[in-house]
Amino acid sequence: MRRRLVLGAAAITTTIVLAFAIPLGLLIQSVANDRALTTGERAAQVLAPVLASDTDLATIEQVVRTVIDPAAGAVSVVQADGNVLGAPVVDPDAVALAKRDHQQFSTPVDGGRLVVVPVPVKGDTDVITVLVPNEVLEKGVRQAWLLLAGLSIALVLAAVVVADRLARTIVVPVRDLAATAERLGQGDLQARVEPSGPPEVVEVGHVLNRLAGRIAELLAAERELVADLSHRLRTPITALRLDADGLHDPAERERVTIDVDELVRAVDRLIDEARRPVREGVGSSCDLAELTRDRVRFWEVLAEEQGRTITTDIHVGPCEVAATDGDVEAALDALLGNVLSHTPEGTDFRVELTLAPMKRATDGRAWLLVLDDDGPGFPADGMIARGSSGAGSTGLGLDIVRRTAEHTRGSMQLRSSASGGARIEVTFGAPTP
Repeated sequence: MRRRLVLGAAAITTTIVLAFAIPLGLLIQSVANDRALTTGERAAQVLAPVLASDTDLATIEQVVRTVIDPAAGAVSVVQADGNVLGAPVVDPDAVALAKRDHQQFSTPVDGGRLVVVPVPVKGDTDVITVLVPNEVLEKGVRQAWLLLAGLSIALVLAAVVVADRLARTIVVPVRDLAATAERLGQGDLQARVEPSGPPEVVEVGHVLNRLAGRIAELLAAERELVADLSHRLRTPITALRLDADGLHDPAERERVTIDVDELVRAVDRLIDEARRPVREGVGSSCDLAELTRDRVRFWEVLAEEQGRTITTDIHVGPCEVAATDGDVEAALDALLGNVLSHTPEGTDFRVELTLAPMKRATDGRAWLLVLDDDGPGFPADGMIARGSSGAGSTGLGLDIVRRTAEHTRGSMQLRSSASGGARIEVTFGAPTP
């Protein structure tokens, strides 16, 4: 915007300056020409009375040499009998025309402009010619053009400087608005802008600050509601724990107690997540490879009970992604839990973690997590609905995965595996340096 405003001001100022400078320069050139021709005509008028007074040739030559200013040009006197006094005749045709028409005029010739003045003498006509050279005609014109050019450039530069200063008063506040909006988009709900600049931009700044405050209020209310609902689950969980303690079979009591403990941990994580500040997690990172191996080991127990085989191919070494441990664990549990819950028992599946191929050199490093299973696959009419909250349990689980991937500037793709089952490809972006 700033550049466009400056270029616009420069273009307008240049147009205005040229509209005035060019006619003014042409006027100066015309005035200089008229001044030089007037000087030549004045020299001829000084000599005309001498010719008309029947003065001898010696006197006329003396007047031409001493009285006439050489700066007026080369003066020639062509008498009626053809005798030429002074400088040689430059244009005989012009002399003949003046004798015939008895009219004073000027005509362009090589090297300048010729002033021709007829003088009646004893019933005949003598002709005075004054050659005004180009140097005299254009005297001071070049300096005037250079002065106009310098003034024009100075005016354009001044207009550019002023336009740049004015544009800065608009652009800088707008950039502050953009920076504050970017911080809000990254989760910093405490970001506020100091309104400045034109009144319209100031009003936008106040509106943005009110919007940020309103978002923070609504988000806080929503998180408190989720936390309260999660907290209400503690009562039925306590009842389940009491029921588990009342079981007579030690093995069954231990199994149910483990499940209740896992449920308690899940509820605690949900409450912590609901109360976590929005800003927390921005700029975080975790090792995706380590977490993937850990969650696979956790779900292997249930997979073995269901007669499943889990094949893994996980990248050796750290795989840093731009997310928190809790977010990635929730996404991995949703992926693995979906397979165990929505495919027949005995269905094998595979987990792969490799370096994702980059489309452009500027994409940065990313990691590709692939989960393949040998189950029935996604329904042909249900794949589009998956990954959308509210579309059932599978939709909510995949939506968790999708949102976690997009938070890291990644994505999730649903495909069919080579065996006809489901294939989920999740790309996680690495932390920004």
